[in-house]
Amino acid sequence: MAWTPIAERTDGFQKFDGFYPLYWDEASGTLYLEIPKLNQEVLYVSGLSAGLGSNDIGLDRAQIGGQKLVRFERVGTKVLMVQPNYSYRAVSNNASERKAVEDAFAKSILWGFTAIAETSGRVLVDLTDFIMRDTHGVVGNLGAGYRFDRTRSAVYVPNTKAFPKNTEIDVTLTFANDAAGGRGGGGGPAQGPEQIGGRAGAGGGGGRGGGLFSGSVASVTPSPDSVTMREHISLVELPDNNFKPRWDDPRAGYGGLTYVDYSVPIGEPMQMRYIRRHRLEKKDPGAAISEAVKPIQYWVDSGAPETLLDFIRWGIQTAPAKRYALVLWSPLMAVGIYFGLGAIVLASRLIFPRPKAANAPVTAGQSDNDDRELSIAA
Repeated sequence: MAWTPIAERTDGFQKFDGFYPLYWDEASGTLYLEIPKLNQEVLYVSGLSAGLGSNDIGLDRAQIGGQKLVRFERVGTKVLMVQPNYSYRAVSNNASERKAVEDAFAKSILWGFTAIAETSGRVLVDLTDFIMRDTHGVVGNLGAGYRFDRTRSAVYVPNTKAFPKNTEIDVTLTFANDAAGGRGGGGGPAQGPEQIGGRAGAGGGGGRGGGLFSGSVASVTPSPDSVTMREHISLVELPDNNFKPRWDDPRAGYGGLTYVDYSVPIGEPMQMRYIRRHRLEKKDPGAAISEAVKPIQYWVDSGAPETLLDFIRWGIQTAPAKRYALVLWSPLMAVGIYFGLGAIVLASRLIFPRPKAANAPVTAGQSDNDDRELSIAA
């Protein structure tokens, strides 16, 4: 079969060149994905880039969703997105043994694409049907009666980009509820939350929080029969294989990863446990304490109020320390709306090391002082 070259098929489209190149056809509203290498595993991440606004429901801005290892496999004109099953494996030099365990447990084919162009093994597919759906599971959180409405959904081009190590796709999705009938703000104003103390003797409205919001979709949406948010998809390059894992002893209290290894000798534990940890490597392996080859960096949301940034700078200057714990205290459960920190319980700690300067990005460093805790109430 003679395939149409990718350059010819995408002539006139806007190209986002990067890890997995994207092509945007403005005329038809279609987004195409170029798969540069088949059978190569990548990290597939979904989430919310623009949320609902009510922490009671739990659909917050910048919320991370599913994280999966996937690869693209081609069978004729079909291209399959395959998620391997790494919960059960055989860590063995015997290829037949590894294959036997792989075939014993199901894998998941997450999507099937159709190849429409090819150049030197690089395959072009139409991505639109794959991204024009509720990958984050919003409908299940909104409640009964809501459905995804594709006619009111589209690619959000400003946040759709490609970089050398990752490709980012943003979509505007609308969820309709015909039974809601456009009934205003659910007891509060038509738009925005009811004021604190606005209803004498009224409760918090259920859910995890209460307070500022009633916990209903109607209290935070201009028209409850039409809820529009944005979902995000990332394809990220995997790191090299030089990471050194650490065994997890369940008595230590770490959150870890587990899988079952069918290649262990009979009588030995089959469940393998590893700690989730950062990848830090010493510049001087022989030193007891050394600077990191690649320090860990934490970034404050660029949309955070300047008051929070001033508070962090003041805390660093006033109480120099090796590490800091930023405590966001929010009995009203409103913090997540501003900072995109997801579902926050009564107190949430963000531990970060001291930056080199007050206005520098928060970067791993060293200090002779003890840890400090910075508290802020919302």
